[in-house]
Amino acid sequence: MNSVSLEGGLPRAAVSKETQEWLGRIEKITPLIADRRAQADHARVTSRAVMETLRDLGVTRMWVSREFGGGQVSLETGSAVIQALARLDASVAWQIGVQGAIGRLADYLPEPTSRKLFKDHPGLVIGGVNPTGRAEAVDGGYLLSGTWGFASGSAHADWFVCAALVTDGGRVRQSAKGPETRMLFVPRSDVEIQDTWYTIGLRGTGSNDYKVLDSFVPDDFTVRGADMLRPPAERQSRAYAASYYDFGPFTSTSTALGIAQDALESFKTLAEGKTPAAAGTTLARSHTVQEKLARAEMRLYTARLLLADSAKKTIEYGETGGDALSALVRLTAATVAESAVETVDTLYRLAGASSIYTTSRLERCFRDVHTAVKHITLSSTHFEMAGQYLTGGELQMRR
Repeated sequence: MNSVSLEGGLPRAAVSKETQEWLGRIEKITPLIADRRAQADHARVTSRAVMETLRDLGVTRMWVSREFGGGQVSLETGSAVIQALARLDASVAWQIGVQGAIGRLADYLPEPTSRKLFKDHPGLVIGGVNPTGRAEAVDGGYLLSGTWGFASGSAHADWFVCAALVTDGGRVRQSAKGPETRMLFVPRSDVEIQDTWYTIGLRGTGSNDYKVLDSFVPDDFTVRGADMLRPPAERQSRAYAASYYDFGPFTSTSTALGIAQDALESFKTLAEGKTPAAAGTTLARSHTVQEKLARAEMRLYTARLLLADSAKKTIEYGETGGDALSALVRLTAATVAESAVETVDTLYRLAGASSIYTTSRLERCFRDVHTAVKHITLSSTHFEMAGQYLTGGELQMRR
């Protein structure tokens, strides 16, 4: 039986038993995350205690097949977990989101490799899919070199995925769709971490650059980039019948939405107790504030419904939806991102001078949401690309 919960005074859609159970896991770690949040922001890395507890609770592998030691939770449940974490600490949520995105590659890798990476090793599996490296084809695999950015969770990782252009004799291999790319997995011992993560927001993610030099990667530890545009081949261990790029945006989108939810609740608390200088009533009693708060509340309510509906369609039509589904997912991600930023910005302004201090939750939300939406999955360019598709053109990533 599903239960109905309230958030911000408005009724929320029914929550499944699975979602309730996983949100209960987050409740167990809430005090620890709250206690270590400021430290992580200052140190630019989430504490080991937080990440190890999340691992022990199964959260770092929640979107990995049960066959490979994961939770294989629904897209709805995973999104709810990331939103809940973002309301506590967006940096933690972002790193778990990366685990969800990279964990999807377990459905594409050979099963023995997926078992080794995700079940036999307890650490994070991180990386990026922007092909900034080169993978020279050699007997049995590839010789990998390159530098990549945004290694979220690098301090706690056992394996790194590196996107690279495939080369033959130094020349980029071409396919009918353009340059051939591959995702290559290398152990932490082959990676050099570069201390580059000095940012305004999401500081605790430790998303440093990383470098690999002439590392041999067996073919079984790679995934063709072109394959990620389609659902993984059907097999008993497959967790989700949706393509990597239709599934992945829900991780970053859920973080942005959770940040905005945190801002909304934090502002309500502030508004009840703050009387602006020379004013005769609290912010909460101001008609102007009430009107803008109600708009913000409904903006997030709408964004949450949109995200939930797109998640449902992604699972329902993952194998048959094609470009229509991909366009919906991208438009959803860009729309929710805009809603999150607009909400946080509005509340940040309404709070007045209180929001400029680092002790303010709104200050943290402002920094984090503006950092999160710089990710390509939340880019406003999705409106242009989807618009091109909706007017009869090709659905491209960017142009």
